[in-house]
Amino acid sequence: MFVRNALRAATALTLLTTGSAMAETITIATVNNGDMIRMQGYTDQFTAETGIDVEWVTLEENVLRQRVTTDITTNGGQFDIMTIGMYETPIWGKNGWLVPLNDLSADYDAADILPAMAGGLSYDGTLFAAPFYGESSMVMYRTDLMAAAGLEMPDAPTWDFIRQAAAAMTDRANDINGICLRGKAGWGEGGAFITAMSNSFGAQWFDMDWNPTFDSEAWLNTLNFFKGMMDESGPAGYATNGFNENLSLFQQGKCGMWIDATVAASFVTNPNDSTVADSVGFALAPDNGLGKRSNWLWAWALAIPAGTQKADAAKAFIEWATSKEYIELVAANEGWANVPPGARTSLYENPEYQAVPFAQMTLDSILSADPNNSTVNPSPYVGIQFAAIPEFAGIATDVSQEFSAAYAGQQTVEEALAKAQAIAAEAMEAAGY
Repeated sequence: MFVRNALRAATALTLLTTGSAMAETITIATVNNGDMIRMQGYTDQFTAETGIDVEWVTLEENVLRQRVTTDITTNGGQFDIMTIGMYETPIWGKNGWLVPLNDLSADYDAADILPAMAGGLSYDGTLFAAPFYGESSMVMYRTDLMAAAGLEMPDAPTWDFIRQAAAAMTDRANDINGICLRGKAGWGEGGAFITAMSNSFGAQWFDMDWNPTFDSEAWLNTLNFFKGMMDESGPAGYATNGFNENLSLFQQGKCGMWIDATVAASFVTNPNDSTVADSVGFALAPDNGLGKRSNWLWAWALAIPAGTQKADAAKAFIEWATSKEYIELVAANEGWANVPPGARTSLYENPEYQAVPFAQMTLDSILSADPNNSTVNPSPYVGIQFAAIPEFAGIATDVSQEFSAAYAGQQTVEEALAKAQAIAAEAMEAAGY
């Protein structure tokens, strides 16, 4: 199945000009999420087909962002492939830091990539990263606990309903939290969640003159609502919980609801890993009736730094790992529910995948996310859970630390927002906005 023309051609790359056959080795930096861990388990098949060996550097999300950003900005050359997302790709592509992926093979079928994913991973019409999986965010909930509380989850809930349901499902005596949400510092961790949530409360990072808006009532309402709900119904220590921590809690049956990446659906419904696999339902991310839901748009994607000496071998791996055939490989071995979601149109046209219980809700969530129109009032930036400017990552990392300190009770919400306003204003002024 996997002996494709592109991979046959890639095999030739392993023959060095010295005349002796030696395996070429590429080094890949990636995040420690489940789908990426699964990919590593299939890498031997890629090596068998191409002769190209793969070394993995697997890192926690915040650490990964720091390592690859440092490497790309200093032309460090540690990696031949980097796992990055929709924030970094267009900025780095514009700067000439990434190898364009505009010459992928016909067999690869780049036109099959979902337009939302291709658009977010391109600059000026050129694809600079290929999506391994794409995601939005949605509500995952325990259907048994919801029924026991006498409630029914709407397909499109409001935040008020979510808070009511969270309180009703909380059972401290049995270690069940009504809701688990990210509070962990980091612009792509808790920062991503609270930013997406703030959109539905009418907040935004910057006004049309690039002034920070953390002194607004909308931001105050967002943080007060989040902290109030989590103090009432969330797990102890939620201020340090990110994606993986909440995934573990949900799989152990300790969360009534979890609002997070759609990609998590396959993990919480996998009976090999989840104690509640047979009682999970799905709904769109909540709103407040202001016209914006709190779902984000993201892809974990594979990109080639311009400084690599092994671009051809790296490109061969990217074609393999993000191909239709890789999806079929995972489906054949682990079932359609466990394939990388959200990247290819053909996956959602496949009747076998359409039967997966979370497939349609995932697609609906992705299609409803609009990075070009993410806030209630006009804003000058592209992005839902981030603002697509180079300065954002540094500012948002610092801001998220202040928010997490407020969640932990180390300062008030008002103090956190005042510090966030000062941090962002100083950084934006220094950057010349």
